[in-house]
Amino acid sequence: MIKIRTKLLIYFVAVLLLVVLLFFVREESARQVMELHDESSSQYFLLNEITKVTDQTFQSLQIYVHEPSDDNLVFYSEDKQKLIDLQAEYEKMEVIGVEEKNFLSMLSSFLELTDKTAAWVGEEEIEQYSYYLNEADNTANYIHEMTLELINQELTDYQNVLALEDQKMESTKNMGTAIFLAIIIGSVTFAIWFSNGLTRTIDRLTGAAKEISAGNYTGDDVVVSGKDELKILTETFNQMKRNILQSVNEMEEKARLSHLLKEMELKSLQNQINPHFLFNTLNTISKMSYIEGAEKTTDLISSVSALLRYNIGVLDRETVLKDEVEIVREYFFIQKTRFGDRVAFHQNIDEACLDTPIPCLTLQPIMENAFMHGIEEIAQGAEITLHIYQQHDMINIDIWDNGVGMDKETINHLLGAKTKVEESAQENKRVGHSTGIGMRNVMDRLELFDQNSQFQVQSELGKGTKVSIQLPKK
Repeated sequence: MIKIRTKLLIYFVAVLLLVVLLFFVREESARQVMELHDESSSQYFLLNEITKVTDQTFQSLQIYVHEPSDDNLVFYSEDKQKLIDLQAEYEKMEVIGVEEKNFLSMLSSFLELTDKTAAWVGEEEIEQYSYYLNEADNTANYIHEMTLELINQELTDYQNVLALEDQKMESTKNMGTAIFLAIIIGSVTFAIWFSNGLTRTIDRLTGAAKEISAGNYTGDDVVVSGKDELKILTETFNQMKRNILQSVNEMEEKARLSHLLKEMELKSLQNQINPHFLFNTLNTISKMSYIEGAEKTTDLISSVSALLRYNIGVLDRETVLKDEVEIVREYFFIQKTRFGDRVAFHQNIDEACLDTPIPCLTLQPIMENAFMHGIEEIAQGAEITLHIYQQHDMINIDIWDNGVGMDKETINHLLGAKTKVEESAQENKRVGHSTGIGMRNVMDRLELFDQNSQFQVQSELGKGTKVSIQLPKK
């Protein structure tokens, strides 16, 4: 992830490097021009100085010839030494052509002639030193003329170099202009790109926030292509929207379940027609049947009394799995009396699981559904099995039958939420069953009891139905 601050730092560093590059190119070009100018100027000055010192040396020599004194000889020697030094300095120049070598040779000849002139003056040989003095004068004139030629040639060459330097300066100027324009264009492009990236994401977040404020929590998530702080902000915003939607759904679901429970309690209260009177009446009938020797009738009435007493209690009360199993046994005994040998009830129950808390009237409605939708129309060999066991940290409850089974559409209709009119119509059709509680109601109360609980229905036409419940062990 590249942070916004990192992007800005990279941009500023890039601009700074371009500016430094522009400054370096201009300074380097100016330095080269100055070096060339200084080199040419120093060469001109050196040639001019050589010509001047040559004249001074010849004049000192003439003075010594006319007045051969020690002082004049010293003056001549000093001027000659200056010329020798200038000659050595000129030899150190980097570019020495044919003309320059001839010029140096002429300087050496001039110095030899002046030395011979001074020597013959000491010998007082007038004819000899006059000859060498005259030759030295001619050589000095040649040196002067050659100096002018060299300066003229250097100026001509310098004009060509200046043209090249002007061209180079123009190229450097164009390069600097290009770099400057690149900085401007790059800055504008970066500013537009950077601002668009910020404003586009902010606009999307603003639009999504307006949708949420209007109560629309199901809109699409805000998507950004960048990988900076705005991406983290957008992902957090999307997660917040999903959390709000989940919270709203949970509140609506709890409100629906609470309303459903209140309706069931009201219906249960409406069905309670003086339960104490009904229990006492059933007990009286049971005792009379026992006195008359009708033991099966006594057992049947006892089962009906226990079943009725369990069903008319408060629906959202908590009980344990043991009580649910007992009431299922009572219910099956009643149905066994009705169906006889047409149906068999098998139990495979782990006694260690019977202390598990469970909502009231959870297993009996499933057993009723197995009778009503599964085996009620089977003439012979119907079976219902109740299997309770522990697996890891979960208590598993399986109820399956070998009835007619159901297709996917029927299962979805059985488990799907229905309107109040549909629920009332279905409950009115449950003739011969005690609870009138649908599978959807069982699922809702299990979810309200423990959100970690699971409820599954597996069925195929002609292969029976299996209902599985999983509860965390407590």
